Amino acid sequence: MTSVSFQGERGAYSEAAAKAFFNTEINVVPLPTFAKVLENTIQDKTEYSILPVENSLEGSIGESYDLLYSTSLNAIGEIYHRIEHCLIGSGSLEEIDTVYSHPQALGQCRNFIEKHNMKTVPSYDTAGSVKIIKELNKKNIACIASKDASKIYNMPVISENIANNLNNYTRFLILSKNNKEETGKDKTSIIFSIKHEPGSLHRIIEKFYNYNVNLTKIESRPTKANTWEYNFYVDFEGHAKNPKITEMLVKIKDETLFMKILGSYPSAKLN
Repeated sequence: MTSVSFQGERGAYSEAAAKAFFNTEINVVPLPTFAKVLENTIQDKTEYSILPVENSLEGSIGESYDLLYSTSLNAIGEIYHRIEHCLIGSGSLEEIDTVYSHPQALGQCRNFIEKHNMKTVPSYDTAGSVKIIKELNKKNIACIASKDASKIYNMPVISENIANNLNNYTRFLILSKNNKEETGKDKTSIIFSIKHEPGSLHRIIEKFYNYNVNLTKIESRPTKANTWEYNFYVDFEGHAKNPKITEMLVKIKDETLFMKILGSYPSAKLN
């Protein structure tokens, strides 16, 4: 059976996204951190890892991007998974004054939290917050997580669909030691750093234009090594093994200090 490691407790959105991606019965392995998730696959304890990389409301997940820079695993797939947040707890809405959840989930439900004057307590995971409040067993404490998590921990749902915007999706990458063959509907992700001089980024962007390749995302992250220097994370249409893309990547590499191909994989559509 396919084995997949994910961050969080059973009932986490990452688990649901993994099940939706593979669309078959899988063996899921919950782990406490993103780093442990990738490490598990590197050590062949699981075949795949799933990592959330960006949310449609709160933006990119910095820790995931930093791990992508250093991991030896390849991106072989992606999925956009709809996030449907619920307020979960044993008390009534009127009794709740404190809410636990992952910081991203708290941000995504900020309007609801402020409207009901709730204090927030960040936790390591949405599903993990259900586990926490079940153990605390107080009527005035609730959490934000999925309906699946409420079922797993047998905790009541107080309110459904409480996010600021119901059009709430998280993009996940699937990683493994293998590579994905070309399908004709692919996306490639790369990371690069450039010289700190005028025109450096322009010369790279120009290559995409010259080769008529559609750039779908570009984002910068601090390198951590040198102050005010950045790595650029780029997604574009096409497969790295396609001759045109291969040629373009060689020319891009010539303009960089460092370049890494994260992987090529079938481009996902919103559910």
